Amino acid sequence: MQVVVDPSKPEDVEEIALTVHKEWAPLGAQRFLDLIDAKYYDDCRIYRVIPGFICQWGIPADPAQYSKWGDNKIKDDPVKISNTAGKMSFATSGPDARGSQVFINYDDSCAQLDSQGFSPFAEVTRGMDVAKKLYEEKGKVDQAEAKVEGNKYFKKWPNLSYIKSAKRA
Repeated sequence: MQVVVDPSKPEDVEEIALTVHKEWAPLGAQRFLDLIDAKYYDDCRIYRVIPGFICQWGIPADPAQYSKWGDNKIKDDPVKISNTAGKMSFATSGPDARGSQVFINYDDSCAQLDSQGFSPFAEVTRGMDVAKKLYEEKGKVDQAEAKVEGNKYFKKWPNLSYIKSAKRA
């Protein structure tokens, strides 16, 4: 993924490389790859950063994309590997409710998420230092409003880091 950490310098693009593991969580892994192929994450704001815990994104620039993907939920995969540092999982609001929002665990203490059903499907193989310096927003994002407005909504937070493009290697 090509990431712009500081939006005031859009030409300064950094990289976070991931390896997707279908054997860990086949449904989640395939959904993520489908979202990458659909360019769903391109120009996507990283709206939730909690130092020492996670960074999260998955509300697309174009709200029509959310209707197609984010509202189209997939079933849960069993947790086969722990949510330790560098692992990526889908965010969820309950059983069988994974859509398009994903997060990277910053710390091994995120293993507490295992018992809540968050099943990792990928891991950061390069660029964890980039993931850990993403902009931390001090306001609460209204996800419902962001899903309806896309990046128009995120203009309220011009300093948010964002994914310039995400593609398979």
